[in-house]
Amino acid sequence: MIKARFEAQDRHANLEEYESVYRSFSWAEQEKYFTWPESGRVNIAYEAVDRWAEDPEMADHAALIFDASGEHQIFSFRELKEKSSQMANLFLDHGLKSGDRFFIYLAPCPELYLAMLACARLGVVFAPLFSTLSYSELEVRLKNGAPAGLLTHPDLCERLPTEVMSQVGPIFLTGDPTLCSLSREEVPLQGSMARLAKDCPMRWPGLDASLYLLYTSGSTGPPKGVLHAHGDMLGHLVTARYVLDLKNDSVLWTDGSPAWVTGAVYGAFAPWLCGVTSVVQCDPFSASKCYRTLEQHRVSVWYTTPGRIKSLMGAGEDLPGRYDLSSLRHIATVGESLSPDLFYWVKKNLGLTPHDTWWMTETGMICLANFPSMATKPGALGKPVPGVSAAILDEQGHPLPVLSMGELALKPSWPAMMIGIWKDEQRYRDYFRFNGWFVSGDMAIQDEEGYFYHQGRNDDLIKVGDQMVGPFEVERVLGRHPAVAEAAVIAKSIQTANPHIKAFVTLRPGFTSSTRLNLEIKEFVKANMSSAVPLREVAFVNALPKTRSGKLLRRVLRAGELGLPAGDVANMQD
Repeated sequence: MIKARFEAQDRHANLEEYESVYRSFSWAEQEKYFTWPESGRVNIAYEAVDRWAEDPEMADHAALIFDASGEHQIFSFRELKEKSSQMANLFLDHGLKSGDRFFIYLAPCPELYLAMLACARLGVVFAPLFSTLSYSELEVRLKNGAPAGLLTHPDLCERLPTEVMSQVGPIFLTGDPTLCSLSREEVPLQGSMARLAKDCPMRWPGLDASLYLLYTSGSTGPPKGVLHAHGDMLGHLVTARYVLDLKNDSVLWTDGSPAWVTGAVYGAFAPWLCGVTSVVQCDPFSASKCYRTLEQHRVSVWYTTPGRIKSLMGAGEDLPGRYDLSSLRHIATVGESLSPDLFYWVKKNLGLTPHDTWWMTETGMICLANFPSMATKPGALGKPVPGVSAAILDEQGHPLPVLSMGELALKPSWPAMMIGIWKDEQRYRDYFRFNGWFVSGDMAIQDEEGYFYHQGRNDDLIKVGDQMVGPFEVERVLGRHPAVAEAAVIAKSIQTANPHIKAFVTLRPGFTSSTRLNLEIKEFVKANMSSAVPLREVAFVNALPKTRSGKLLRRVLRAGELGLPAGDVANMQD
């Protein structure tokens, strides 16, 4: 942990005084911002879109901006309501009904977001999938989810597993159906939607009714389908206001696909629940494109990843000064721990303090955060969101004192907590195996002031003597060596009683792997950490295995060392 601290970025943020709000916070009190406590009718699509479309002052407010190949497409709340209603009517015409599952296999585009809303209107459970999934990855998900329909683009049809498609309902296409040869019912959106009514009666499924299904990789088994409900909206709204500090005039850019929970929640529903504009950048990432997006759309709040910031850092310090970023007032990150070097780079070159956050697909909303009105510490995940209780547990599920490493756990139930794992009740129950606590699988430390620090995944821990060492600390030291671009470490043992560490490193431009450099890196770690940390092997690699959101997959490295299959590689970077 780093003891440095920086004063609050904005004392007048929506959450002005953390401690007093945390002590008095009530989820029930936050329900007053919705219509359903009085009406008794619950649907997130109504609260996120229709209520604004029915408000003369908000109906034409920009809700969604798409930026693709330099072209901008803007949807107001009125247009989102009308077009998603037309799509919902199309789905009804082809037999979709409340409770069905509907898969969306598309790169970010307007139709993806309209389909999410259309499904929510009908009580259909939507499941966005990464457009880069392979044939076999799709097969696993389609078999598990058995969707009643699927939306895709003709260019992606060839990846669809033919053996499973016979069990899937109609295929809706965003492009020319003649380019897709599935020999089955294919429904082109273009032309089909235009003739349909711009209004579709809203279904009212209830707070506990299923809303979406997201597949996330498991460390030891197949991908799990995490199920969430309409009632998540309460957590979405509160965290959007308190953590992302969204105000009436905010423009939010969450640079993640809706196939990743961050893109689904904070790229769509959370900003709309607040009545603010969400920006979607559809082009491949580049540093210049990133800065241009912030400038052109006058983004005020940017929710990004440490991986993106690392790419900006690699592009140099001269680029940010070429763009007008004066509208940007708040930067938050998620996906992996924000290392101190990235923290200081953002502060120096973008003029703002980056605020790290922590949550999971299973939690459904941000649960730990550095708030704009709170002092920040480099490397810290922050403190629990009001309404969330967090603790560090030992191997028996007992809370540990401060400055002790253990498993990060949350006390149910916050309103966005998952409602199940699709077709795997036991896997769901395993999350609550310690006296009802939700155990995250992430190792962490809490300091004397209540800040949490991530120490890696539970199965990434390295035992040295009687102590457990988190890989993040070793990797951070490796990252300070001038030759090391990135590093990952795993535990390795030929004899059970004699564990040691193996490091995998990628090198910065200008450096070449050699025996001398290998020894130099080992000595560097020994000099900057306890000599008890047994780093015995350093392997130079071209790239480290990561998810598409930038999280390091140490399990793939461990499997390779043991000569075993890597397990599920869905959601991995190419």
